[in-house]
Amino acid sequence: MIAAVLTIVMAAEAVVRETVNAGVDVGAILAFLRDVVTIISLAGGLFFVLAGTVGVIRLPDFYTRLHAAGMTDTLGAELILFALMLQSDNWQVIAKLLLVAFFLFVTSPTATHAVAHAAYKAGERPKLGRWRAPSLEDDT
Repeated sequence: MIAAVLTIVMAAEAVVRETVNAGVDVGAILAFLRDVVTIISLAGGLFFVLAGTVGVIRLPDFYTRLHAAGMTDTLGAELILFALMLQSDNWQVIAKLLLVAFFLFVTSPTATHAVAHAAYKAGERPKLGRWRAPSLEDDT
C-alpha cells in the first residue's frame, strides 16, 4: 500500500516538474482541481442531505426515519465540511472545521442510537413484516 502511494507521488512529482519546465502555471491547475473537488464534495453533501430529507418524509415508521436522518445527515454534513476545508486558506479555520467534523462524526450516530434506544424502551415498536426485532427486555 505504502509502495503504491510512493509510486503515485513520484509520478506526480515528475509530471509537475515537466509542466513547470514547459511553462505551464501549475498553481492555476491546482486551484482549478481544488475547485472541482469542492464542487463534487458540495454536490455529494447536498445529495445526501436531500436524500435524508426525503427519507424522513417518505419512510413508514420512527426507526427508519431516524436511520435516514442520522446516516445521511452525518455523511452530508461531513462532505460539506470537507468542501469548506478545501476552500479555506487559513489554517485556524481548517483546524476548527476539523474539530466540528470530528464532533459531528462522533455525536450524531451516538445521539441517533440514544434516541432510538429511548424510543424502544418507551414502547415505540417498529413496523415489521415477517422479521422481528430482538428483545431488549434483559437490558436495564
